[in-house]
Amino acid sequence: MKIFALLPWADWLALLAFFGGWMGYAWFARYWSVRRPSLLALTNRFRRLWMLQATSRDPRVLDGFITQSLSTSSSFFASTTILIIGGLVALLGTTDKAAEFVREIPFAQATPLLVFEFKIIILLGIFVYAFFRFSWAMRQYTIVAVVVGAMPDPKQFERGEFEREPVAERAGKLTGLAAETFNDGLRAYYFSFAALGWFFSPLVFAVSTGLVVLILYAREFRSDVLHVLRD
Repeated sequence: MKIFALLPWADWLALLAFFGGWMGYAWFARYWSVRRPSLLALTNRFRRLWMLQATSRDPRVLDGFITQSLSTSSSFFASTTILIIGGLVALLGTTDKAAEFVREIPFAQATPLLVFEFKIIILLGIFVYAFFRFSWAMRQYTIVAVVVGAMPDPKQFERGEFEREPVAERAGKLTGLAAETFNDGLRAYYFSFAALGWFFSPLVFAVSTGLVVLILYAREFRSDVLHVLRD
């Protein structure tokens, strides 16, 4: 309970702004994309189109290769996140030296050792969350691969034994869910950079959180890639 007494109110406000900005932007991006399609929402349309094309291919080697490639990206980030988590856990064992190093950085705010450890734990929690999202994305892409492999033969679609639209819609939705989960992990990485600002001061923490939100908004709703996909 010492942390509640040691942490100044400015730090609590900055921490509240951080999680409020993170969760608030996640909610905004999900619901605003209904009115103004985001980069993820537009690419989900292409994922459904991809799966519709997959129903007419035989064999579906290309589709399996693409799914494996997408899963590899999640696997890479999950492995990288494990290394970061290990580094942060090791840092908890040498917080005195790390805190001394931070104090020597110009404009960095001097904080008690317990507060410094608390900041590392918050950063550790961010990457633990990112790991779970990336690992879940990996499993979802594995399910997508199974669904693609289980698609009926193109001749069965032609004979009317199965309908292309429902099969493609199910596979497309699964691929979109995997992409959204992967996007959650990437978003955690973005906000981890904002959390680094807390080691300097609460003001830097709050400002960096706002900058991350603006960068995410620009990339998801105002990027050149979005305009190309929309045309």
